[in-house]
Amino acid sequence: MDNNSAGIVERQYFTFAQDQPMPLDSGETLGPITLAYETYGALNQDRSNAILILHALSGDAHAAGYHLANGAAPGWWDDCIGPGKAFDTTKYFVICSNIIGGCQGSTGPSSINPQTGKPYGLSFPVVTIGDMVRAQTHLIDHLGIDKLLALAGGSMGGMQVLEWAANYPDRVRAALPLATTARHSPMLIAFSEVGRQAIYADPNWNGGDYYDGARPNSGLALARMIGHITYLSDMSMHHKFGRRLGEREHFGYDFDTDFAVEGYLRYKGSRFTERFDANSYLYITKAMDYFDLSNGYHNLAAAFAKGAPVVYLVVSFTSDWLYPTYHSKELVSALTAVGADVSYCNLQSTWGHDAFLLEVETMTSLISNFLDRIVTEHKIPLPDRPAFESIPSMNRETTLKIPTSSVLDS
Repeated sequence: MDNNSAGIVERQYFTFAQDQPMPLDSGETLGPITLAYETYGALNQDRSNAILILHALSGDAHAAGYHLANGAAPGWWDDCIGPGKAFDTTKYFVICSNIIGGCQGSTGPSSINPQTGKPYGLSFPVVTIGDMVRAQTHLIDHLGIDKLLALAGGSMGGMQVLEWAANYPDRVRAALPLATTARHSPMLIAFSEVGRQAIYADPNWNGGDYYDGARPNSGLALARMIGHITYLSDMSMHHKFGRRLGEREHFGYDFDTDFAVEGYLRYKGSRFTERFDANSYLYITKAMDYFDLSNGYHNLAAAFAKGAPVVYLVVSFTSDWLYPTYHSKELVSALTAVGADVSYCNLQSTWGHDAFLLEVETMTSLISNFLDRIVTEHKIPLPDRPAFESIPSMNRETTLKIPTSSVLDS
């Protein structure tokens, strides 16, 4: 555990909509709803230093720190959240929650339907990015925060950032949409559909009703393999694998894995099935496909032309072919058209879409400088107490309620 770690953290839960279900964009309602979340750092006296981190498709609430003191995997954005890091927990109160529709503690298709006593499965209502954000506003209310200092997220997390900024601008000062888009393109929808078809084709999927039997792990693993390729780049794959063989010294002249990249993808797919639910994959990718901030407006700019001004830092990456640079440029043009205060960086990187997680040094500099500016302009005070008292010794046994998560890709 590094000295700048957010420390040992525990997952928390907030349940709402018990008496009055939350309305959804589909016209249906959902309730009760539980959100799993974690916090890092401390609130200042006027609760003005809170930053909400929004996760990507396969993410969860465990963004930083450790669940156990035995060296288990850190949170998925641990490189950027902690004392002295991009989201400095000596200055900021950082929050991350699992989305509705997810499978890491928040209400989703694998949750128990209180009306039947069985998992929802496909009876769970289809949700949108807007629904995810609407649920998050209830969590922020619960934490007693009127206005967030900032929102930040990459990929699908960036979509949630934009949804917040467009529809709740009075509740946030700054927004950091990273490696993302304001609307899913036909190519992105196509990749989502191929992944869903892989799950449908698994005989164990059983129309989404598989919780009492074998899981559709083959279909989910294949969906993950397809998706994971889109997070990389041609350059990063050449660097990481080339045409190197895996565990063999010579071609096998059969249909087992010869190349290192084949073994890597199979490993990624298999590991994914250990921590993710196939139905959640269907619901979340569908929510991403439905996402289009310009829907209901005559253009994208009009979606941002209401409420208090939000300051933006938009970041894209040259090798990201999942959300190419033109997506961010389109967003910046729309924001500029309504007079928004927006900074834009198109960063040179060979890491592909995952660069927002991997270009740690550059991202730390960009984010910390941007947040320092917001803090200075709005005279945001520091918290009265340290982010955490101490980090438990690595050889001291600590028992917490929630097992650790693996480090996540987008």
